[in-house]
Amino acid sequence: MTRLPGIHHDANCVVVQGEASVLLIDAGTSWYQALQIERILGLLSDDVQPEHLLLTSRRYPFSGAAAHFVEQWPSLRVHVGEAGVSALETGDFFSTWANRYDSDMPSVQAEPIADGDLIALGDGGVQAMALPGHAPEGLGYLVEDRSTAVVGAALPRADLPARLDLPGSSLLDHVESLKRLASLELDALVPMRGPAIRGKQHVKDVLGRHVSHFEQVLDDEGRRPRGWARPAPSALWMTPRDPWPLEEREQLTE
Repeated sequence: MTRLPGIHHDANCVVVQGEASVLLIDAGTSWYQALQIERILGLLSDDVQPEHLLLTSRRYPFSGAAAHFVEQWPSLRVHVGEAGVSALETGDFFSTWANRYDSDMPSVQAEPIADGDLIALGDGGVQAMALPGHAPEGLGYLVEDRSTAVVGAALPRADLPARLDLPGSSLLDHVESLKRLASLELDALVPMRGPAIRGKQHVKDVLGRHVSHFEQVLDDEGRRPRGWARPAPSALWMTPRDPWPLEEREQLTE
């Protein structure tokens, strides 16, 4: 399992290699799609091609390069939660948020994937886990043999809570999704941006901070906390007025 750090607006892309097959989790935007392909090819043997692309949501920082991936690997199967299939197939630049990046949204054929679905790799697998809230089709992917989940915009970064004023977002669903993640007692989480959050207690502490924040937002009837800046149009996260703890720092390699 290898994390390719997101470039600029891109989300992390994760490559999971098993004995029988290879899959990718999230693609990034279309801005750096050619570079993203080169980075992935550098990890694979010449005769190996990824079979699946699993998307954590329809949003552009995760899905924008999906069509280019299929051009590179025509047999690649693209999967997203059912609520996101139509947006990807029609190139919906509004609900994918591509319009906020002054970009079109390259359309791509996608297959629905649901909570509990398992993609086998020959020596383990990756299981889909419903995490709605930041998007109706929000998903995480549990890498079985590593006690690790790739969670996309459900957790933008340890110190950055999700933005929930996007099309289809739900504060109530998001709180329940964070609580679900916390109940799994995972060893690591791969967020949207930055290195993996590692260590069972550290994961618990980070999720607890996010849950507490959003429960307070619920008590305040969904209002943005006093003093917090309005997010940039393209941002999928909020920035706390007083910085939250961040132990993870990006390195050249991981």
